[in-house]
Order: sequence, then structure tokens, then C-alpha cells
Amino acid sequence: MSKVDTAWLRMDNPGNLMQIIGVWQLVPGVKYAAVCERIENTLVRYDRFRQCAVQDATGASWVADRHFNLARHVVREKLPACAPGAEELALQARVAELASQPLDRSRPLWQFHLIEHYTSLDGVRGSAMILRIHHCIADGIALIGVIMAMVDGGAPPPMPGEPGAAAAPQDMQAWMVGSVLTPLTHLAVRALGALGDGAARSLGQLNQPGGGLGLERSLAAGVKGSLDMARLLLQVAGDSAALALMLDDSATRLKGKSCGIKKVAWCQPVPLDEVKAVGKALGCSLNDVLLGCLAGALGEYLKSHGDDVAGQDIRAMVPVNLRPAEASPTLGNHFGLAPLLLPIGIDNPVERAYEVRRRMAALKGSTQPLLAFGLLAVAGLLPKSGQDAMLDIFSKKTTAVMTNVPGPREKLRFCGATLEQTMFWVPQSGDVGLGVSIFSYGGGVQFGVITDSALCPEPQRIVDEFMPEFARLSMVTLMLPWDNA
Repeated sequence: MSKVDTAWLRMDNPGNLMQIIGVWQLVPGVKYAAVCERIENTLVRYDRFRQCAVQDATGASWVADRHFNLARHVVREKLPACAPGAEELALQARVAELASQPLDRSRPLWQFHLIEHYTSLDGVRGSAMILRIHHCIADGIALIGVIMAMVDGGAPPPMPGEPGAAAAPQDMQAWMVGSVLTPLTHLAVRALGALGDGAARSLGQLNQPGGGLGLERSLAAGVKGSLDMARLLLQVAGDSAALALMLDDSATRLKGKSCGIKKVAWCQPVPLDEVKAVGKALGCSLNDVLLGCLAGALGEYLKSHGDDVAGQDIRAMVPVNLRPAEASPTLGNHFGLAPLLLPIGIDNPVERAYEVRRRMAALKGSTQPLLAFGLLAVAGLLPKSGQDAMLDIFSKKTTAVMTNVPGPREKLRFCGATLEQTMFWVPQSGDVGLGVSIFSYGGGVQFGVITDSALCPEPQRIVDEFMPEFARLSMVTLMLPWDNA
């Protein structure tokens, strides 16, 4: 097991389990036998989903489960009897309950829970499925590829040794090259490329008549390359200092000691075209609009409890994919974390969206995600007590873990049913008690939160503020003097 994946395996604690948890709503309903057959022909063809994670004094290894039984991993469930229209609350309660239950460490670390008969909030009958996968198996980007292999018409899972298959165990030298040296090299590629071009031009121009002018030009190109390298090194140094000197986060009621009992809530999808229209009018990205609304919803939630949020920010850690663009995602974890300060204290929705845009632009090109990845790799080498101490420092500086993922534009199908809605959350480490997920799928954007009940016992109140915040932003945008733009 890679050192980063080992760090995720050992990161479980009573307050936060390192499970990626998701929920699907399917129409019409699906049958247990059909789901088992689909999973057997897709998911379990990935070695990782038939292997146990075994720890020892030197780290952890993947070991085949010789007694693998699919029935232990795909289980049939029924929601408790409830009044019409209340099944969504029962589903949310069950998702929260499972988020608080550890997976069986003696088995492969995943489990799906099928509710064959489920009626959605708008009265449509179908099925629901809750998915739990330990983060040591893969990150969200890799799991999207796994999910796309499970749906109707999806690409077949890779065979062992093909791109996307689980990687073979690494020795220390291979890990150093793949996880440390190669990513650090990517940081220097731009600067070294500029310097190399300058050197190549120098050699060519020195062989031409009038080489004096060519030499001057080559020296200028070399100086430019050196300056690019210097800027990159300064950026790495500055980003390292920013991580090391990061202040503790604002002391709101959303921070504190987690108890491990989870609560979950989500909203109905917001039309994606409406969000895009507001973003286009304001000159903001889709992310700027959505994160601005999230900051507003969190601010309103805190104000509803009598808290003064004027001028305050809260920090959310945002996962950043570190895979090369041309590479096929492989299982395992290959992402870093970028700290984003959400301006919860700005009341004007347009001003808030522009402030988010400014802060997002400042994060672009930052080396902080790679540095965070490196820290996780180092954590995987330390004794667990050392890893816990390192991660506790970062949990004090963070209120939330937030993911914002663009999904397929068209709705997917699974075992003949339409996947109408989907929502998922990545885990929070240490005592971080708030997880936020924004997921665009099938023409809509869905917003959901998972919270620790000791820090936020009513996450629905945060969710209920999201749509009004978007409505406020839309209304103010319509009222702006566009004739004088």
C-alpha cells in the first residue's frame, strides 16, 4: 500500500471515519439480484475491492480475501415505516447512521446498502442505494471511473496491469520516485522548460553569422529562464510558509470536539442553467457563484443562532486532483488540499461572489495542494501517534472539508433504472465536523452537508439557507444597471 493510502487507512478515529459515503435515488426500482450481478461483473473485477487492508509494523499491505463473499458487501435494507413524504428524512437518518459505523477491517473496506422500495420527496417510487468506500482504496476522481464502469453501457473495468487497475505494491525507492520526486519535478517543468529553450537558442545562434547579437538574445532568454525558476522557488517557499504559519480558524460554533454521531441533509437540485446564467452575467465562474452561496448559507445559519459573523471567514479544505491531465485515473489517492477562506461575514451576495472569485484566482497555480500531498506521504511514514499529532494541527485550522465536482450532464442508468439523484461526501479528519458537497449532475446542482451532531445538530438548517442565498444573488443580479455596463 502506498504511504499516502496508508495515512488514510490509519486516519480513522472515533469522531471521524475515513469513509466516502454516497446515496443514489433510482427510478424505477431495482432488484437485489440484478444489483449483485452488476457489481460482481464490474466493481469486484478491481482487485482492491476483493482485498483486505492489513497493517503491520512497517506500514500496510493489500491482501486477497480468501473468503470473499459478495453478500457481505451488498446488503438489503428496509427503511422504518413512516408517514407519506417522510421517507427522505428516514433515508437521511440511515445515511448518517452508516457514516458513523466503521467498516469491518477483516474484510474489503466497502459496502453497499440497497433499499429496494423507496418513495422520493415528490412521490415517485423507486429504489435507493447507500454506498460506503474507505478512502484508502481510492479518492473521488478514481471512484468516478469505477462508478462509470458500473452504470449501463459503461466502459468495462480494466484488467490487471492495464491503466486504471490497482497498482502493484511499491518498494521504498519506487515510492520515492513516484510520490515525491515526480510531483516535485512537475513543479519545476515550466521554469526548466523556459531555461532549456533559452539554452537551445543560444547554441543555435552562436553558430550563425552575427553571433554577437545572438549571444545577447540567448543571454536574455537564459536570464528569463532563471527568473522563472526563481519565481517558482519563491512561490514554493511562500506556499510552504503559508501552510506552516496558517492561523487557527475562526472560533465559531461549527468548530470544537466532535462526538462521532453524524447528521446528513441535502436539497433538491437547482437548475444548472440558472446558475450558469448568473455566473455569466457577473463574470464569475460556476464555482464562484456556488461557493458564494455556500458562504452566505453558513453565515445565515450562524446568525440564526445569534452569532456575530461580521468580517469573519471560515476555512474549508478543498481537494485538488494531482494526476497529469493525460493519465488514466488509477485507484489510490493522488490529490492535495487547498485552503479556501469562505467570506461568511459579507452580507451583499454580489460582493461575496466577487470576493470568492478573487480568492479562487489567488489559489490558481499555488503549490499548496502538492505540499499537502507531501505531508500526507510523510504522515504515512510516521508512527500513528506522530501522524495524529500532525493532522491535529491542521484540524485546528479548518472548519470544513468541501468538494465541488462536475458530474455527467446527462442522467445515467443503472440496472435499467435512471439514476435520478446522487450525492456524496468525503470524510473529515481529526475533529473537523462539517463536510460540504456540491455536485452537478443531469442538468441540476445538488448541495448537501454532513455534520457532527455535537457541533451542528441540525444540518438541514444550513441546507435550507442555500436556495434563498442563490435567489438573493439572482435577484440582485437582475437589478444591476446592465445598460451602463
